[in-house]
Amino acid sequence: MVDADMSFRNQSAFRAEDLPRARGVKTSISILPLSNLNVYAELARAGVHAPPQHPLWLEEWIANVSPDGFLTTIDCEGAPACALALEIVKSGPFHIARFIGGSHANGNFPVSARSFLGSGTLDMAALVSAIRSQRPRVDALVLERLLPDLEGLANPLGTIEHVTSPNVALAVDLNGGFEALLERASGKRKRKKRRAQLRKYEAAGGFRRIEASTTVEVDRLLDAFFAMKAGRFQKMGISNVFGDVEIQNFFRSLFRDALLEPTPPFQLHALEVGGKLRAVTASSLRGKRIICDFAAIAEDDLISTSPGEFLFFENLQAACAAGFEIYDFSVGDEPYKRQWCDIETNHFDIVLPVSPKGRLLAVALKSQASVKAYVKNNSTLWNLVKRLRQAASGKQNTESPSHED
Repeated sequence: MVDADMSFRNQSAFRAEDLPRARGVKTSISILPLSNLNVYAELARAGVHAPPQHPLWLEEWIANVSPDGFLTTIDCEGAPACALALEIVKSGPFHIARFIGGSHANGNFPVSARSFLGSGTLDMAALVSAIRSQRPRVDALVLERLLPDLEGLANPLGTIEHVTSPNVALAVDLNGGFEALLERASGKRKRKKRRAQLRKYEAAGGFRRIEASTTVEVDRLLDAFFAMKAGRFQKMGISNVFGDVEIQNFFRSLFRDALLEPTPPFQLHALEVGGKLRAVTASSLRGKRIICDFAAIAEDDLISTSPGEFLFFENLQAACAAGFEIYDFSVGDEPYKRQWCDIETNHFDIVLPVSPKGRLLAVALKSQASVKAYVKNNSTLWNLVKRLRQAASGKQNTESPSHED
């Protein structure tokens, strides 16, 4: 029998006697307020999860964005198995429940017990019914950019009907060290370019790679990044996903408080030339994998020297020295990533209707994903879209636009 123990807002227990069994496993589902993060964090400490599902990420997002959200915890045979932290947002006439962080959350993998990942399966019918009962405003559960596996363990959501995400994720294998990586990735050409960059940087006053280790450095690097990105998005003719004060405060708090951890799970790096920041990257760490979550460059007198490429060279070299096995450039197919990458990962998206209205949304989102994937995999159409965006912004861009949605 499948049952659900609901405690959200002290509502009465939700009963699900008629829901299907999950391979004979007794499943208990609880819908909890976001204030119950201690339950989530306890499972995260011993379990597996992606960086956007890290308890610190959730704490900072909740503190700075104040989302309308909830926790869903799933117990199998009385033991904690999996947990989803979700926020409810409005999309046109619909209300959707998604991973906390929205488009900033990439490579998602819900907090899960290792033992469950080896043998269990989620009863999504029970989960959807629980959400329908306790959060009746929700029209659909929309979980995007999910990793197929993490640390050799399959994503527990992978058995659910899903579609491939429109954007590929690119990464590079660091095994063998940096010299071996260069041999595989046109190292002679890269070293030649780096020597030319070094000459120009020395002439401009010298350079240094910075890893933010104080709150002052965090603020300095993020101030530069937000300014760089604002100008970039304006040129591209798309909305600035980092523009809201709440989002900026979230990232400030995230990287500041990460410094308090024995090994910071989130890090900032930058290239400084002549006392000025020319490129910034933000990364998250999980096991032997380092993920570049976002990056930006200054469009100034040194832009022709490709400061972003220089910083990635330095970051990759440092990652190899630190013993990382994978450098993940995350979502988006860009030439600067292809210069290094030898691993392609297709994330997947799940759209589960919760209300009758949600069925319409599910059809629309799946169709939209198919169209977007088709356009982005067709270089002619994708270049046309980028030109139209630039024309709409009223500006001309001197570089290839980033692969942002």
